[in-house]
Parts: sequence; structure tokens; C-alpha cells
Amino acid sequence: MPADLKIDFVSDISCPWCAIGLASLEQALQRLAGEVRAELHFQPFELNPAMAPGGEDITEHLTRKYGSTPAQQAASREAIRQRGAQLGFEFRKEGRDRIYNTFDAHRLLHWAGLEGADRQRALKKALFAAYFTHGRNMEDHEVLLQAATDAGFDALRAREVLASGAWADEVRRQERFYTEHGIQAVPAVVINDRHLIQGGQPPEVFEQALRQLAAA
Repeated sequence: MPADLKIDFVSDISCPWCAIGLASLEQALQRLAGEVRAELHFQPFELNPAMAPGGEDITEHLTRKYGSTPAQQAASREAIRQRGAQLGFEFRKEGRDRIYNTFDAHRLLHWAGLEGADRQRALKKALFAAYFTHGRNMEDHEVLLQAATDAGFDALRAREVLASGAWADEVRRQERFYTEHGIQAVPAVVINDRHLIQGGQPPEVFEQALRQLAAA
């Protein structure tokens, strides 16, 4: 009998290492088919909760936030792009032009989670593709609506969720829960509410950790 594991994947849409971490985790779970049965939930985390409407130029943002130079950022983007390619995820080679507020995307993901774990995962991946592969504006409701449609959700219902401001309190409550429990960087993968795997680890790291936890 496969071991049942609850996995909470704490992440932000605008985090490239979160896209890498999810692709790695999915590969690990594929390798563990028959050994592990995972219940995967996506939890909200905002890297830039105070981001103003319209977003910010990505180069200016990273320079201000981390003190990195444009050359360093370009090298980092290329390394991330190559990591993504190895995992089957495409990052735009020309890079991302702007970074945006992602709160509405998290509201939509919360709603998707109520529809089912697999459906939430489909939306998460569609949102990652919209931003990192296609360079879309992640605060634009039409972009979020298209991602929801691509993931198989009813367009009218998704539009109602976005227009109404629904699930805002629930998202903020979940964000506070994880920050108050020490999550300050993402991705953070929490297994069975107890065990933490931090960062966009290679599939082998996730595979080994999940196998050990399943055996225990």
C-alpha cells in the first residue's frame, strides 16, 4: 500500500525557484508512484505584498531589493532558465520585464483549491506559465481569467471570484499562518504539517526525503 503524505507547497507566482521546485517535486512524485500517494495543496506567500498597481521594472526591483547588478541578474536568469529546461519548464529567454502584485492570483488559487487538489495544481501551473513563459501581467484579471480557463475552470465563475474580492481574508489568514511559523522564503514544502524542505531542490532531494518520510 502506498503511504499517504500531505504536502503543503508554500510559494508565490512571481518566484522562479517556486516554478522549479514544483517541477522537481512533480518529477519526484512520478518516480515514487506506487510508494507514495500525495495530497498536494498550494499555500499563499507574497514576495512583494506592498507592490503598487502596475508593478515595477524587474531590473530596478532586484537592484533595489538585493543590490544585484544587471549583469548578475542576467547570469542568474540564464541559470534558472537552464534549470527549468532540464525539468521541462520554459522560462522566457529574454527575461521578465516587470514584477507584479500577486494577491488576486492567490485568491483565485484558494478558490481553485476548494474545487479539488488536482484542479488547483492545474491552475498553479497555468499561472506559472502565464508569467514566466509568456511574460503576462499577473495583476491583470483578464490574464488570470485566461489561466483559469486554460486550467479547465468555468470562465464566468472565475470572473465572479476575481471581481468580488472573494477569499481575501482566507488568503491573508494563511499567509500569516506560515510567516508566523517561520516561513520567510519560498518555496517551502511542508510534509504532514511537520517536516520542511526549503528551496527549489533537485528531484533527487525530494525523492529521498519523501521516501524516508513514507517509510517512517
